[in-house]
Amino acid sequence: MVRSRSFIATPPGATIKEQLNDRGMSQKEFAARMDMSEKHISKLINGDVQLTPEVSFRLEMVLGVPAKFWNNLEVIYREKLIKVEAENAMEADEALAKQLPYNEMARYGWVPETRESKERVVNLRKYFEVVELSLLENNQITRIACRRLAVTEKGDFALLAWAQEAKLKARSMETAPINIKRLISIIPEIRQMTVMKPKKFCPKIKEMLAECGIALIFLPHLKGSFLQGASFMDGNKIVVGLTARGKDADKFWFSLFHELAHIIKGHIGQADGTTQQDEEDADAWSRDTLISDKLFEDFKNKREYSPASVRSFAKEQGIAPGIVVGRLQNEGCIKYSMLNDLKDHYEIAI
Repeated sequence: MVRSRSFIATPPGATIKEQLNDRGMSQKEFAARMDMSEKHISKLINGDVQLTPEVSFRLEMVLGVPAKFWNNLEVIYREKLIKVEAENAMEADEALAKQLPYNEMARYGWVPETRESKERVVNLRKYFEVVELSLLENNQITRIACRRLAVTEKGDFALLAWAQEAKLKARSMETAPINIKRLISIIPEIRQMTVMKPKKFCPKIKEMLAECGIALIFLPHLKGSFLQGASFMDGNKIVVGLTARGKDADKFWFSLFHELAHIIKGHIGQADGTTQQDEEDADAWSRDTLISDKLFEDFKNKREYSPASVRSFAKEQGIAPGIVVGRLQNEGCIKYSMLNDLKDHYEIAI
């Protein structure tokens, strides 16, 4: 017997057991008369196996109750079982849905607006393309490499919602077959774009990455996700998503190069997602690709962090001054309140 708040599913085996009790017949004798194993009879009585038309015929011979009766009991049981499982799954999913930023997702047009909890669950199942929201905890479905400033349970759900939107948008983008060697070869050219404005470099980077089998998607930030960017496989392409709401140039470029590092280093598509070491390796690659570690150490050792010296060093490296400022701040050379006027602030159209 299986139950939910509104339904009870009773297997035909319960009626079989009543018949045996009325006759004073043991399951062992019943199994012999049915010419079936005791193990199968036990499973039949407990509802663990389906009562087939063949078994219904045998029951009619042994118990004298028409096969049609047993077939009907089985149909009713299976229908009730579906309702029980659906109701229990709905209740579990309603609890999970509360962890997702539904209102924010609806505001961006990712899901339909509604306040009805069951409608939200159905909309979210369709959005995530799963029969139950509990499946979102399955690493085989997610497998996301991402850069986040903090990790929280609520943030995990926001990340899943954000990444799914990136995946859905990427499906409409045409990309060439995945080509990691080509990606590596264009990294210097992408680095040179740090001195450009978003209106000029965004379409160019999208085109270049598409030629490498990578779909670059810009999405708004979801509150509580602490998300900077994410990358993952979807079908025959790699998806790279970046948040695009009012980002400082240094954070934008570091996030982009961090995700490209995951691709180049083979972190994408791992069964259990990325490890902490993977994230640290991607951080190091991004940092040192944007500014050579040795050259930055030489600059740092001079201890001259005036706006003029930062601009001069940035020009020598062929990168935006804000990237130099961001690294100086991150490594504790200057306070986070210093030299921020050298940083460009991006507003990227989505």
